Order: sequence, then structure tokens, then C-alpha cells
Amino acid sequence: MIIRLLTKRFTLDRGLAQLPRTFVSLVSIWNYLGRVAAGFLSEILLTKYKFPRPLMLTIILLISCAGHLLIAFDVSGGLYVASIIIGFCFGAQWPLLYAIISKLFGLKYYATLYNVGSAASLVGLYILNVQVTGRLYDQEALQQLAARGLNRQKGHSLGCTGEKCFQLAFIIITAALGPSSLSSW
Repeated sequence: MIIRLLTKRFTLDRGLAQLPRTFVSLVSIWNYLGRVAAGFLSEILLTKYKFPRPLMLTIILLISCAGHLLIAFDVSGGLYVASIIIGFCFGAQWPLLYAIISKLFGLKYYATLYNVGSAASLVGLYILNVQVTGRLYDQEALQQLAARGLNRQKGHSLGCTGEKCFQLAFIIITAALGPSSLSSW
């Protein structure tokens, strides 16, 4: 979802054709590093310092909120930092989540619980991506068309420019992520 939003926002807004590839690479590389680091560090922190994995997951999700806010408020140079933060945090949450699931519920039904965790993520992505972000984008695009005195023509896609296209969507995503991250603790 983040990659799609970044791609759409910066190719439409600024006409930067190369930029999406850069952000896809950044998010992907840091996603991988987040997975490796979370698995490795969570085991060390748990065994040596008794630092609980749910608390580590809460911290990772709260850090992710900062990345979403950097994008929402279009901070200068913040998109690169946000891509790194969001990519790392997205990667780091999965090994932590599945380690927590196995610890809480055991390994007898682990495969089923693994798939339930994956399905829950997909449901959340659908709600936030299609229902929230898509509708807000269309609404802002229609407002921009009306401000220029134009009407939407059938068969033509909507185009939106500026930081307002996704700003409210990222704020809503952050507002949903913040309290839900505290529930993991």
C-alpha cells in the first residue's frame, strides 16, 4: 500500500518518473533488513535483558507512525527517511508478530494462527487502502476539478496533485496505527 501511494503521489505531483523505483528499492531493502534485525535482536533482547517482544512490537509500530506523519505533512527530504522507517518497521513487525503468536498460543495450531494473522493484515489493508485512501483521493481530485471549473468525464480517471491528495489518508492511517500499537503492549 505504501509503495502504491508513494508511486502515485510523486509521479502525479512532481512528474518524477525515476522516483518510484528509488522508493520501491528503499522500502524493499529496509523491509528485508527489518525482518532480519527484528528476528535477531528480539531473541537477544529477550534472552539477555528479558525485554518482551510485545513491547518491542509496540515500539516498532509507534516508530512507523513517525514515518507516516513525515509523508502526510510533506516534510522536505522526509520522503526518503519515511521510506526507510516504514520499510524497516513493516519488515520488523512480521517476525515479532509470529514469534508472539507462537509464544502465546503454542505450536499446535500455529499454521492456522499464522494464516489468521496474515488475513487480518489483508483486511486492514483493504479497509485503509480502498475504503479510506481511495475515497479520500477521489474526493480531493473532484474538489480540484471543481475548483478549475471542470466536470468529471465518464471513462476518464481522476488525477490529484499536491500534498492534500494523501494527507488526510496518512493522518487517518497514523491515527489507527497509534492506538492499535498500544494494544499490542
